[in-house]
Amino acid sequence: MHIMEGFLPVEHALGWTVASIPFVAYGLWVIKKRIREHPEQRMLLGVAAAFTFVLSALKLPSVTGSCSHPTGTGLGALLFGPTAMAPIGMVVLLFQALLLAHGGLTTLGANLFAMAIVGPFAAAAVFRVARSIRLSFATSVFLAASLADLLTYVTTSVQLAWAFPDPTGGFVASLAKFASIFAITQIPLAISEGLLTVLIFNALRRFNVRELQDLQLVRNDEVRV
Repeated sequence: MHIMEGFLPVEHALGWTVASIPFVAYGLWVIKKRIREHPEQRMLLGVAAAFTFVLSALKLPSVTGSCSHPTGTGLGALLFGPTAMAPIGMVVLLFQALLLAHGGLTTLGANLFAMAIVGPFAAAAVFRVARSIRLSFATSVFLAASLADLLTYVTTSVQLAWAFPDPTGGFVASLAKFASIFAITQIPLAISEGLLTVLIFNALRRFNVRELQDLQLVRNDEVRV
């Protein structure tokens, strides 16, 4: 998902940056409001940010001009809502670009849109739907984290296909090519991320049940996954 520095045409890099800015600005406002009203959640916010940084730093190279890795955004999206992950994702991706040579500054907007905007909103939506049809908490978390990971890479495939359409098949053929290459590594990574996120939530439910109830993630009649 970390599209490398200088890989996208200038107009695409600029366009994705402009598209991401409103989400980052609103996310900062959401985080400030949440911390002001619930200062005790600062530690949990730090855990979500660290989880995203560590998982998304585990990079596997691909031949698409990008790479495959877990994203880690599902945890924070479920805890604090998808909008909060945009500024967190920006900080994570900026540090990774500067310190780890993952992604780049010119492609920061595109990487941010895929990982910290589409992924978190997908996680929140999937979790809400799964809970509304009475799936278990663990199953809901697994589906949310896994599909958020996969949809991040679908978005990256769209970004790359849009920038580099196939000479004969156009956008659709290019999208199929990028998505199929990503799928080789990303499907097992998404499953692994979903399972790991469930384990993290199991620990939170064991030691921080009250916080999860306050965040309206766990119903009062649920005592275990």
